[in-house]
Amino acid sequence: MHAMQYELTLPADYDMEIIRRRVASKGHLLDEWDGLGFKAYLMRERGVHGSPVNQYAPFYLWNTVTGMNSFLWGGPFQGIVNDFGRPSVRQWSGLAYEEGGAADSPARVAVLRRQRVPDGVRLTDVMADAARESERLAGEGGVVLSAAAVDASRWEVVHFSLWEHDAPRADGEVYEVLHMSDPGRARLPQTV
Repeated sequence: MHAMQYELTLPADYDMEIIRRRVASKGHLLDEWDGLGFKAYLMRERGVHGSPVNQYAPFYLWNTVTGMNSFLWGGPFQGIVNDFGRPSVRQWSGLAYEEGGAADSPARVAVLRRQRVPDGVRLTDVMADAARESERLAGEGGVVLSAAAVDASRWEVVHFSLWEHDAPRADGEVYEVLHMSDPGRARLPQTV
C-alpha cells in the first residue's frame, strides 16, 4: 500500500468554485482506475475550518505501484501539470488502514496530520503506534476510514482520516471532500 498527495496552493483571491467544477467534471475519471484503493479529492478554502490558504490537495492510497505509476506517467495527472504546473508529489509507505463505523457513509471532511519521527526511537514502535492511532481514529463516531503511512526520507508519519460530518475529532489540517473514487478500497490491507 502506498500513500500519495500533491498540494496546489492557490492565490488568496482564487475562485475555489473553479476547483469544485473541475472535480465535478473530471472526478469520475478515477472511479475505476486499476490499482487505486481510493482517491479523496480534497480542498481547503481560506478561512474555512481555520485554513490559512486556498488549496487543492487530493490524497491517494494505492494498492499497486503499477496503478500509481500509470496515473503519474501516462494518465490524468498530466491534466494537473498542464493546468497548474508540475507539483511536488509526496509519497509514503503505507503502515495501517482501517474502515470506520461510518464506512458506508459519504465523506464530508478529511483530516491530515504530519508527525515527525523522533531520533532514538525504535522504528517497530513507531509502526505499532501509527497502527494503533489508525485503529483509535476508526473507532471514533463518524469516521469513514483512517490510515497511517511513513516517509522514510523525511522520517515523517502521516495520519489521515475521513469523516461523515463537519466536526471531526482529530488534530490536523481539515479539508473538504469534493469527491471520492474508491475502486480498490475493499482490497486495501488493514495492516502492513
